[in-house]
Amino acid sequence: MEKLIDAHSHLWLRQDTSWNGKPIRTTRNGRSIFLDEEVQMLPPFMIDGQNTAEVFLSCMDYAQVSAAVVVQEFIDGLQNDYLADVQRRHGGRLLVCGMADYLHPGFYEQAASLIQQGFKGIAIPAHRLDTDAGSVALNCEEMMRMFHLMEQKDVFLSITLADGDAQVAQMNEVIAECPNLRIAIGHFGMANPPQSPPWENPSWRNQIMLARNKNVMIESGGITWLYNSEFYPYPSAIRAIREAADLVGNDKLMWGSDYPRTITAITYRMSYDFVLKSAELSERDKSLFLGGNAQRFYGFKDLVELPYVKNMSE
Repeated sequence: MEKLIDAHSHLWLRQDTSWNGKPIRTTRNGRSIFLDEEVQMLPPFMIDGQNTAEVFLSCMDYAQVSAAVVVQEFIDGLQNDYLADVQRRHGGRLLVCGMADYLHPGFYEQAASLIQQGFKGIAIPAHRLDTDAGSVALNCEEMMRMFHLMEQKDVFLSITLADGDAQVAQMNEVIAECPNLRIAIGHFGMANPPQSPPWENPSWRNQIMLARNKNVMIESGGITWLYNSEFYPYPSAIRAIREAADLVGNDKLMWGSDYPRTITAITYRMSYDFVLKSAELSERDKSLFLGGNAQRFYGFKDLVELPYVKNMSE
């Protein structure tokens, strides 16, 4: 088994932002005001609302996860300053993405500055580019300038697309224009819940099939959230992984946890354990999905070896 690599996680010091005119802010006991309601954003023991690298690394050590990619989302606010510090202190295990304010003109210069600062990845929560104030197309002139710069500098793109194939045509244009841009598509293409299986949804298949292009990968960040109504061991999620593998190949898929939001419902280890214990996937497929593909795609080197520590209750 390859060492474990998490391709989709989040860190922040405090949520204090808004999206589409609605607030997101930390309250208490791991909760946040999220748009129109208070939700459990973090596990309740994170009483200060801080989602720090040190707590994440402790979870990674316990779950024997050697490395992780830290992406960004509008709902957490721009975390570039904090993540640059995280990269300096923990760069051997945490590969962080910068993010610009794509909802307003001038983001190309922001992204160029982030790349100059040393960020090796840029995150775009593209599913949130359509707001009441308007929408930003992935193939607009400023986006394309940014993608060309990223391709030139070998900076990877971590992107979550809108449900189905709403942005697939735009992404196809980006891929055609920038064939050497490394792209990781998140949230497993926004796979449908078990009541509406993704393998019966051609629009989901169209998003997954973007990974038939040579430098495009699919990562499963949030898949346990998408199948939360079914819960562990997520048999429909396993079936979606198998269907995606049939479409694009096992070497195109990567595990992602969507830490910390998903661990309000499950433990961090459970976010991959259902894959590890599945009888429907081969040992080779599990090894590629849980770390081998991510190591190749992101270029992780000298991954740390983490021993299993027995629980006191065992």
